Amino acid sequence: MKNKIVQAIKEDETLSGYQIEVFVSADKIVTLTGEVDDWQQVVDCGHLVAKIKGVRNIVNDMTAKGIVIPKRDRSMEIQQAMESGNETACDILVIGAGIAGCAIARELAKYQVKTIVVEKNSDVAEEATKANNGNIHPGVLAKPGTLKAELNLKGNEMYTQLAEDLHFELKRPGSLNVIYKKSEWRKMKALQVMRVTGLGHLVPPLRQVMKVPGLKWLTGDEVKKMEPHLKGEPIGGFWMTTMGLVEPYEVCIAMAENAVENGTEIRLNAEVLDVLVENGRIAGVVTNQGVIRSEIVINCAGVYSDTIAEMANDRFFTIHPRRGAIAIIDKSRKGFLKTPAGIRGGKEAEKNNTKGGGASVTPEGNLLWGPTAVEIPWKEDKSVEASDLDYITKLGMSVTNKVKRSEIITFFAGIRAADYMEDFIIERSRKVGGLIHVAGIQSPGLASAPAIAEMVAGLVYEERGGLLVNPAFNPVREPKPQFRHLSHEEQDALIQKNSKYGNIICRCELITEGEILDAIHATIPATTVDAVKRRTRSGMGRCQGGFCGPRVLEILARELEKEPTEITVKGNDSFILKADNRQPQKGGSHERTEN
Repeated sequence: MKNKIVQAIKEDETLSGYQIEVFVSADKIVTLTGEVDDWQQVVDCGHLVAKIKGVRNIVNDMTAKGIVIPKRDRSMEIQQAMESGNETACDILVIGAGIAGCAIARELAKYQVKTIVVEKNSDVAEEATKANNGNIHPGVLAKPGTLKAELNLKGNEMYTQLAEDLHFELKRPGSLNVIYKKSEWRKMKALQVMRVTGLGHLVPPLRQVMKVPGLKWLTGDEVKKMEPHLKGEPIGGFWMTTMGLVEPYEVCIAMAENAVENGTEIRLNAEVLDVLVENGRIAGVVTNQGVIRSEIVINCAGVYSDTIAEMANDRFFTIHPRRGAIAIIDKSRKGFLKTPAGIRGGKEAEKNNTKGGGASVTPEGNLLWGPTAVEIPWKEDKSVEASDLDYITKLGMSVTNKVKRSEIITFFAGIRAADYMEDFIIERSRKVGGLIHVAGIQSPGLASAPAIAEMVAGLVYEERGGLLVNPAFNPVREPKPQFRHLSHEEQDALIQKNSKYGNIICRCELITEGEILDAIHATIPATTVDAVKRRTRSGMGRCQGGFCGPRVLEILARELEKEPTEITVKGNDSFILKADNRQPQKGGSHERTEN
């Protein structure tokens, strides 16, 4: 195998001139070292090797000139945590409270086990979960034979019951692939024939398409009737009717709250510093809040899942961060598109390992453009550059040219946790007993989350030799009032019960003080401005918190019994206010005096 890998690198015109060392372990893990000129070459080399038959996975330790990724020495922090005397125990510890970690926590709550979830951020859904487009993909574009393909189909179907139980908003408008070229239309019609006749099962690339329910082929007239604001004259369309839309952070919060209501403990601001392994088995983890002993650790650490694996001496994959930027359009365009729409991704999307993106819609009705797919060296780089906005605009304009770039009210980026095999890694460790990896969870990770959780529960069952059902498990999470969605009569009745619901804080989104109080005092309390935003939508409108932001800060300070200067945007040191400017300033001409 090593000779094949070395030869493939030599034959690649972008890599042939570099000294790249290759090591292949007995279990077919390939480790790459060496220096190249730019980061894209590092990523390209990893993908090149991943395509060679027989490779299990890639550990890519290559570097690029001028790029230094510092490693932080945590030894002193680890020692202090170990000596603090702060130690607790549980049956199962989940690292990471993103969509995968929270889905797993809720699934495990169905059984008689004590589960603790640790999250380094100040809230759940703080990383990739909050920054994706909320698409519950139908499964058409997942590569046949992959875990992504299997779990995408199953997870999509599971969302209907999940939304009913947890009371988050799920819409299924489908997704429209708009076709403008005759050559593309001929390909899609051929696919229709193969699907009808069943011949698609004979063609490996089409096997996944054959499994997806609810696919419809539309004429150009039918496409325009469905979406009259599409540009030009489409020849036809490919409508994937099972596509769903959710607010991803809302789903994650709902899962987390339901898990907590059923006995799970979630510890926020709890960063894992080390993984404890004794006699070849997991013994627990060391966090900045102390030691947690556990016989099973589930690694759902997103872009840092390879770091957690390394802590446990089981590093067999590398996460290469892939940044995706998204833009949100003002609600004045609500109803402009009813269905997420795009053209086929083509070679550019295939090269970037994405589905192509386009013009989508949020459950609240905002148009959403994007995402981009940019390989970057740094796992915390969530910047949005001018080139990102250019690409986002291009995606949106691919199907409609009537929306102006100036109508964008906000943009943001998240980091996909991609591994070089471009598939989910969901398995029990082959080296460390009690360690379960749930890594490489990128798109369609949101759509697959419920199915991922079921699969992981199965692995826990195998690891423990069984699981006892929790007879007290309640799958239902009761909804909180959403003032903007109520009738006038319902709003009046709500205000009669609690006058706080009559106090509008966010005018853009019609969010009341009552809803903000519900969020602050919820099962998982919102303690930051962004946490309140995710639960209520305050600050998500046209002014982006320009008017309601100070009021939300004031309410947080009051309810949490803190000074306004202690309130943050998103935890850690993201303070909003530096000091109270009404206090006396010693030595200044504006010093306040008492009469």
